[in-house]
Amino acid sequence: MSYIHFDKSQLINLNYSLEREIIRTNRSGSYTSTTLIGCNTRKYHGLLVVPQPQIDSQNHVLLSTVHEKVIQHGASFNLGISKFPGNYSPRGHKYLEDFDSEPIPKLTYRVGGVLLQKELILDSNRDRVMIRYTLLDAHSPTLIRIQPFLAFRGYHQLMKANDQVNRAYTPVVNGACFKLYPSYDPLYLQLSKEATFHSQPDWYYNIEYIQERERGYPYQEDLFVPGYLEFEISKGESVIFSAGLSDADPKTRNNAFSKEIARRIPRNNFENCLKNSAGQFIRRRDGEVRVIAGYPWFGWWGRDTFIAAPGLTLATGDKETFLEIMDTMSKDLKGALFPNIGSGDFTNMTSIDAPLWFFWSLQNYITYTGDIKTIRERYLGKLRGIIEGYKTGTDFHIHMQDSGLIWGGQEGLSLTWMDAITPDGPVTPRIGCPVEIQALWYNALRFYHELSGERDYEVLAFKVKESFEKEFWSWEYGYLADVVDEEEKDWSIRPNMVFATSLPYPILDEEKCDKVLEVVKSKLLTPRGLRSLAPDDPGYKGYYHGNQISRDHAYHNGTVWAWPLGHFVEGYLKVHGKAAKTFVEKIIKGFDGVMTQYGIGTVAEIYDGDAPHRPKGSVSQAWSVAELLRMMDLVKRI
Repeated sequence: MSYIHFDKSQLINLNYSLEREIIRTNRSGSYTSTTLIGCNTRKYHGLLVVPQPQIDSQNHVLLSTVHEKVIQHGASFNLGISKFPGNYSPRGHKYLEDFDSEPIPKLTYRVGGVLLQKELILDSNRDRVMIRYTLLDAHSPTLIRIQPFLAFRGYHQLMKANDQVNRAYTPVVNGACFKLYPSYDPLYLQLSKEATFHSQPDWYYNIEYIQERERGYPYQEDLFVPGYLEFEISKGESVIFSAGLSDADPKTRNNAFSKEIARRIPRNNFENCLKNSAGQFIRRRDGEVRVIAGYPWFGWWGRDTFIAAPGLTLATGDKETFLEIMDTMSKDLKGALFPNIGSGDFTNMTSIDAPLWFFWSLQNYITYTGDIKTIRERYLGKLRGIIEGYKTGTDFHIHMQDSGLIWGGQEGLSLTWMDAITPDGPVTPRIGCPVEIQALWYNALRFYHELSGERDYEVLAFKVKESFEKEFWSWEYGYLADVVDEEEKDWSIRPNMVFATSLPYPILDEEKCDKVLEVVKSKLLTPRGLRSLAPDDPGYKGYYHGNQISRDHAYHNGTVWAWPLGHFVEGYLKVHGKAAKTFVEKIIKGFDGVMTQYGIGTVAEIYDGDAPHRPKGSVSQAWSVAELLRMMDLVKRI
């Protein structure tokens, strides 16, 4: 049995199988995502979800799903499944025998004497998904009919039946081409063997997405089914269905499918699953290399990119991709700030910490490669510009105080990673001097001095350190304030203080680091990461659920995050050295179970603060995966 496997009893149990999702991406930015059994539960699910830059900067669901029918002796058995009001129809999951993820998602169906295998893969460099159907066993002539469900809409929206849809199609070799609306790329649906497309255009109404209903969003959609493709299949034969933005030569499909499988890292253990997942966040398109923050609904974020890039690339031995990411991001630098979200015309700059994480990311490059020369040559001027911008002041009132500490904030905005905002305003505004910003600022000054040799920056760094200990440290509490704003100090116990212990240049001495880490360990540490607020705090929320406002209030007030765990581990190793190895290895091994829990073969964005710490948020998050890979590497380096 492979590392990731599900049997019939698990697959036919909808309460079990619909909670487990697969996500596969390619290097061009396309993805395919659905549940284990192929029933879409989110508006973000789809067999082919692709960028449409001629429309906007978002992904678009072109092919939502397909329903297959196995036909023998005139009797048909529908293998598909969708949720409609009051029922699931058809209920093809009842024919499932097992699911295997090695090396690609593979479903096996048994219908009477028919044993059919279905494998799914994305073309690495093209906007195309391929499904291989293999008839493992059959005792009679067999037909397969494939019904495509088309959406042609942005992945944040839902489609409704309309008269503007283009019902016409263009015949192509072994298939048909569709372009439902003028602004979209055409979608080519083809088979690797001779087949007939039968035109029967119709709408399927009120398909429901149960995850959207739970999240308090509109959850019913109408999808357009233009007809069906039908082909004969013999025992032992494999036929490939291809859906893409360009014409595919049917004669090359079998070879193309095999080549794609050969490119895959086997998902045969925990570490290889993480490495596979890490590669899925790297997007190469239009000459740029970017990190997608999470799937299925995130785009690229500045902060997330700099935090995740070392683990996604350097920890897997890929320094070239790391530098490509840094070069792409450097183009987005405006003054002293990197974008919080997006780039170019779709940019939000509200991040006080993204520029400071840039320093940390480059430090990791030097740690892994020893190549300080490249960093000096490519980025020294940009690093200086960021520091000078923070010293003299930049947008959102970000500036250096006389004490050397960095102050920032603006009414109605959240500038730190704790950035949830409701109609009533930011949930955790953290206006003033946030603790992690000071730790990052001190680290940036020391690193810049290391690169440039300019002593003024070292002198300023020690001034920052002195002010920091005076303003943030409490011997009475034994930990750091979360935010300082003049005489006001927020003593909430949050994970932000852990960065004062973990960075290459820690702003605290070892004794204070040890005390901070013990508070974090006793109050915030869980098997899935660090809570964003201590459970004994009056504002603590142990469950992330309900509508958007309810979830936003819990997002940084108790919800567990995996990514800060990497910094807890790094700080812990700095203080305890080899004696901490067993403790850290146990933390890492504890994540083995998540590979089959939510996003199959990957790590979720967040987890409930209260046990059993159920996975929530996006099913696959870049910095969650990255920091686990980096933690594993930190242990290896002891």
